[in-house]
This record gives sequence, C-alpha cells and structure tokens, in this order.
Amino acid sequence: MPTPSKETKHFLIRFVQNKWLIFRRVIYMDLRSGFPYSLLQYGIIASYPSLQQNIATDVAIIGGGISGALTAWYLSQAGFDVVVVDRRHIGMGSTAASTSLLQYEIDVPLYELINKIGEKNATRSYHLCREAIHIMASLAHKLRVKDGFRTKSSFQFASFLKHQTNLQKEFSLRKKIGFRVQWLDEKDIRDRYGFRKPGGILSADGAEADAYLLTHALLQKSIGRGLKVFDHTEITRISHHKRGIELITNNRKKISARKLIIACGYESQRYIPKKVQDLNSTYAIVSEPGPKKELWYKNSLIWETKDPYLYLRTTADNRIIVGGKDVPSSDPRKRDELIPSKAKALELAFKQLFPAIPFRTDFKWAGSFASTKDGLPYIGSIRQRPHTSFALGLGGNGITFSIIAARIIRDNLMGKRNPDAGLFSFER
Repeated sequence: MPTPSKETKHFLIRFVQNKWLIFRRVIYMDLRSGFPYSLLQYGIIASYPSLQQNIATDVAIIGGGISGALTAWYLSQAGFDVVVVDRRHIGMGSTAASTSLLQYEIDVPLYELINKIGEKNATRSYHLCREAIHIMASLAHKLRVKDGFRTKSSFQFASFLKHQTNLQKEFSLRKKIGFRVQWLDEKDIRDRYGFRKPGGILSADGAEADAYLLTHALLQKSIGRGLKVFDHTEITRISHHKRGIELITNNRKKISARKLIIACGYESQRYIPKKVQDLNSTYAIVSEPGPKKELWYKNSLIWETKDPYLYLRTTADNRIIVGGKDVPSSDPRKRDELIPSKAKALELAFKQLFPAIPFRTDFKWAGSFASTKDGLPYIGSIRQRPHTSFALGLGGNGITFSIIAARIIRDNLMGKRNPDAGLFSFER
C-alpha cells in the first residue's frame, strides 16, 4: 500500500478533527456562543480545581450553573456534605448566556395554563414564581453581591391589536389572584414609554439578577460551609446501587454519594428515558453604555405578546440588553451562523420602538434553551434512576424555577413533604 502524501495526511487529520468536533456537539451541547455580557463584564470570578482523587459525599450535584449553585446552597445550609462537578468552567454554560430577567410570568400565559393544569395549580405556579423573586432578593442581600440583583417593574405590551383581548383577560386573572398589576392603554404607553401599542400590563414584581455573578457568590459562600466544587470534571458513567450512587469521571476518579442531583440544564435530557423538552436557540445583543440613567419609564423590563417575543432591560452601567428572535433549532453551527443577522434584526426592532434612543451594538451572542409542554420545569425523581433528583429549570424562567427546585429537593432530602412538588413532577 503506498504511503500517503503530506497533503493527504493533513486532510485526514482535519477530517478526523472535524468529525470529532461534530460528535462532541451532538453528545455534549455547545450551550452558547459569542460574547455574553456577564462573562465579559466579570471574567473569571473564581477558580476551581478538577477532581484528582476519589471522594465520598452525602450529595453529588452534576452541573455548576445557577441551578446547581442554588441547590448546593440550600443543601449546604441544611447541613449536607455536598460536591458540585461541571465539565466546563463553573457558570460558563447557559448561565453565562442568561439575560437575567426575573419574572413571575412563565412562557405560558396564566389564562392558557389554567386550561392546561387547572386554576388552582396554575395560580400556585405563578405565586411560587413571584415568591422566588423575593427569595432571590433576600439571597442577593445576604451574599452582598453588588449589581447582582435589582428590583424592577415589568411591562408586557400587546404586539398587535388582535392580542389585546387575551392580554386584558390575563390582566383580570392576575389582578383577581392578588398580583400588583396595572392596565396601560395606548395613551398611557405613549406617555410613559414613547411608543404606540394598543395596551399592556405593568407588573410591580420583577427584577434583574445576574445569574453568572450569583452562581459564583452562592458557591463561594457555600464553600465556607464545606461545599467542594470541581470544574473540568466530566462524569462519564453513573452507577446506581442499593444504598447510593457511584460516579466515574473522565480521568477515572470515583465519587461515591448517597444522593445525586442532576442540574445540568438542557443537557440533562440524556439522563431521562422520555422526551421532556423542545430545544430552541435564542439571541441577544447589548449596547454601548449611554449617558442617561433612565432610558424609559423606571427602566422597567419590557417584553411583548408576540411569539417569539422581544424583551429588553437596562444594566447598571447604562447599557441596554435586547433579546429574542428565537428559532426552533439547537444545532450549534446553524445557531451561530445566524448571530450576525439576528443581531441586526434585534437592533432594528429596538430602534423601531425607541427611535430617539441611540443604540449601537457592542456585543452579541446566542444560546440554547428548552421549552416544556406547559411552560413549567421538571423537578424530582424518575423510577429509572434511584437515589437521583432532577433540578431542571427549563424555559424563560430558569432562575426562579431553580429556586423552586432547590427548595423542593432540599425538603425531599430532609424527609419533609413539600406540598408543591407534584406541580413539577415528571408524572404530571
């Protein structure tokens, strides 16, 4: 057989490398790309080692994003010995790409959710999300995270006149169940925001919480209570035993645990035998900093009824974050190819709303996110994986859902009954 030429060897090497890259993208999702604002603003907040020895613990958590960090916080506070592992650097998956809007409104409007799961359960879901915002405010204060959390009002407008009837129905339902909401008509919107829309709901309960910053703050504080955190530690095998779990890492180290929490977001699907999510790609841009502190009415969060919806918020350093233009695909290559065109579309959409506010895109990025059949997260266990709980804060409410998940899982491991666990179970 003839010896291959130098050019042929180089071609074969590139071919194998590309195939390996494609394989890894299929098995291990690239959850974001581009230049997420939080990651650029704060950089590497803290460093964590990779696991280099066998260890034993009460609870092992796979996933070092906001879901894993909140779960680790609550379990550490409850006295459990906890280990967190992540195959990436901590917080650098979907958490770094989060635009960090905190809203009690989930992706499915209340009037639709009532039809799906009943009035009692739908109402409770919305109340739990509002409660989670206030819990995060308390946590941010306790952690002393500067710029990590800011309370904001939230304004949702009807994108088109035909959307107004359903949005008014939504307003009446929210007001009926005790939410602090106000209906703004076309004149109100023009006076407060300067653009023309047929109507909208102004909600008092909203916030901005920097998921990346808070993830590190939660973990650093919990390390003081005995938490161990390892990044660049990939779990390659999970074995379920009568009394616990055994995890094997990519460098053949072993983690023995009584309980396992899977909190690796959209990548968690590979541990679940049935499909629980639909994957999508979303896009975001952030402007250069501007001279004005208040750009519109109370710098409230802004979003709309159109699907997919556009959303806006300001930052502590006078920037504007604009997100949306989602597409029903999670393929990293296709997603990333669209970043330039989606960034232009987002900038144009902002300028159509606020033509008088200067906006020049400074950074742009994309991320993957998952939606569920009813807009609610999946929290709890499945029979196929003993001693294991899932904390899957899927959808547009990842941070608030993660707080709910962490508290339910804490109660479960402490032997306490949580009355809300059934709302988010895999059997619902």
